[in-house]
Amino acid sequence: MKIKHIALSLLTTMTIVQAVNVGDILPDITLDKSNGGNSAEQAWHSKSLKGKVHLLLYMDPDKRKETMSFINRLNLKKYDKKKYSTVAIVNLAATWIPDIVLEKLLAKKQRESNNTEFVFDKTKYLVKKWKLKDDASNVLVCDKNEKILYQKSGKLTSSDVRKIMNILSKNIN
Repeated sequence: MKIKHIALSLLTTMTIVQAVNVGDILPDITLDKSNGGNSAEQAWHSKSLKGKVHLLLYMDPDKRKETMSFINRLNLKKYDKKKYSTVAIVNLAATWIPDIVLEKLLAKKQRESNNTEFVFDKTKYLVKKWKLKDDASNVLVCDKNEKILYQKSGKLTSSDVRKIMNILSKNIN
């Protein structure tokens, strides 16, 4: 019985260690044809984040309202594109909406967006690899060295929005 408790404790600790946390360097991942990719149907690598401050939005399309007021406020800012960009990673496996419909819609939005890259996760790969919350909105801010400065899952409060905006401004300027 004691061995089971020790094993369960180790497993829980390992799970926590593998999750992305504030202060960690974002673990390397690749979303490609087998598990996703970008809106141009090419592989997307987390290493592409190096060199700029990034806002990462990992979202269940059905939960997008949880971050809409924040995104609207963020769109009013005109951050320097050489220092900052947004990556919206869509958790296609978390929604009832057909992949093809979302991919076409977001590919069009990609062409209209001047500083946001849309990426698709077809297999909940980041739920598994980065331990992000499934069926939710996840917000991460990473510095130019891929260090996680902020992380939150679920609906953002006005306090969360202020905190994220302050972190972005401080690290972009």
